Amino acid sequence: MGERARRTRLRDAGAAFASNWRNGDLRRAQLSFLGAWTAEWAFTVALGIVAYRDGGAAAVGLVGLLRMVPSALLAPLLSPIADRGRRERVLILVSVVRGAATAATAVVVAMAGPAAIVYVLAVVSTIAATLYRPAHSALLPSLCRTGHELASANMVRGLLDSAATLVGPLLAAVLLQFTGVDVVFAVAAAASFAAAALLVGLRYDAPPRPAAPRRPNLVREAVEGLRAVARDRDVLLILGLAGAQALTRGALTVFSVVVAIELLGTGEPGVGALMTAVGAGAVLGSLGSSFLVGTGRLGAWFAVGVALWGLPIALVSVVPQQGPALLLLSLVGVANALIDIAGFTLIARLAPDEVLARVFGVFESMVAVFVGIGAVVASTLVDQLGIHAALIAVGLLCPVLAVASWWRLRALDRSVATLDREVGLLRRVPMLDALPLPSIEQLARALEPVSVPAGRTVFAQGDVGDRYYVIEDGEASVLRDGRVVAELGPGEGFGEIALLRPTGRMASVVAVRDLRLQSLASDRFLPVVVGYTASASRAAATVDGIMSQYGPDGSPGEPSG
Repeated sequence: MGERARRTRLRDAGAAFASNWRNGDLRRAQLSFLGAWTAEWAFTVALGIVAYRDGGAAAVGLVGLLRMVPSALLAPLLSPIADRGRRERVLILVSVVRGAATAATAVVVAMAGPAAIVYVLAVVSTIAATLYRPAHSALLPSLCRTGHELASANMVRGLLDSAATLVGPLLAAVLLQFTGVDVVFAVAAAASFAAAALLVGLRYDAPPRPAAPRRPNLVREAVEGLRAVARDRDVLLILGLAGAQALTRGALTVFSVVVAIELLGTGEPGVGALMTAVGAGAVLGSLGSSFLVGTGRLGAWFAVGVALWGLPIALVSVVPQQGPALLLLSLVGVANALIDIAGFTLIARLAPDEVLARVFGVFESMVAVFVGIGAVVASTLVDQLGIHAALIAVGLLCPVLAVASWWRLRALDRSVATLDREVGLLRRVPMLDALPLPSIEQLARALEPVSVPAGRTVFAQGDVGDRYYVIEDGEASVLRDGRVVAELGPGEGFGEIALLRPTGRMASVVAVRDLRLQSLASDRFLPVVVGYTASASRAAATVDGIMSQYGPDGSPGEPSG
């Protein structure tokens, strides 16, 4: 790589972090995520200690199962709540509930109360946490203006997720050196409340969403999320590969124990060393993924991440030594970072905003289910085939699926690149530039190309207006009563007056050079543009400015139809 290319990559990586910091709303949302997930990991450590004291390793496993089952069952059912109204309010409610449940747990532990109450409060906290990530994932696109900024946001969140994986347990360990489990719960509660406080007063233009019905039917709304996934083959592909990765992840929880004790002979401390290698790789991978944000190859990197989740596990069987095993499992952590940035960004770009939280809810549920399945599969294969064959069988699953999906994922990259170009075109129109990313992408997906040869009329004065146009290439003249009143070029839009006001076309538009246009039908244009305060205000100002140029005698100004 040349010096200029290296500098460009470094500049792009720095810009990825800077864009999150400069965007105040995005910065607060990311810090809220860090607080929420640090609290979750500290809570998990403290809960494990309580469970172990109460009933040993079996109790730890049982409590883990009790926390996972509600997550798998309730994620799709609760996620429709985040598709109504403003999503940060859902996050605030979730964080407050988690904080209250964790604080109550601290009180129970401090007073030496029954462990059963602690378990009940843990389930309540986990049910609330089930909704946090889907709602946060669905909120991020509304805080971003471009696909690049959204990819940057997911990259930063992946880094914060990895950091929380290390900081949460480390915080718990430090506190336990000087205090007790009750203090760990209290600090985790404070972190949850801080996560809620950071989201109060976010200022962004949320898309119009239906209010909660008088008799909400969460099951029916959850089914709509499942249908949205089933209808989109690209989203289905991403979720399918993520399911394979989750199965491998569940298997790794078993393999890490068996490999350390039986294959490497490093004993119980070796289990922690292997999982620490995964965490360290995740942090390094999150930092490294900042160089990939602007590549436009998220589908390809997603395939690489899926393949790397399995291949190192298979190779551990080939080189059963501690040093190589630690290095190989660190690559699994790197793979996790690649999947986070690419997978979450692609889902957010592909799924409709109105069901986005539900799609992410399906994702969270599926991950929980497949993690459990993976653990069962791994233990069964170890018993039936032995550790070497089990490592190879599970480890090859993800690489084989990644190779089989490669061309589909590269085609997906090309379609996203096309979408980015169309979003860039629409961003050049001042009236549309105010729209958040989900809405301008909604317009971009509805664009229909129109070609008009030089000398031909796009529409004539007096025609009924049914479309809005943006010039992709070429030049046009605006004529009123036969007189040229304006010239239009690439990146300029026209035709909004007849859509926003009950009037016919106020002027004719004629191609001076061959025109390549992108058009929007009125039923696609109006709900989006009028639905947002900023774009509606700009549209009204544009129309009023043009209309004001017409005196009572109808003297021409610069109408655009």
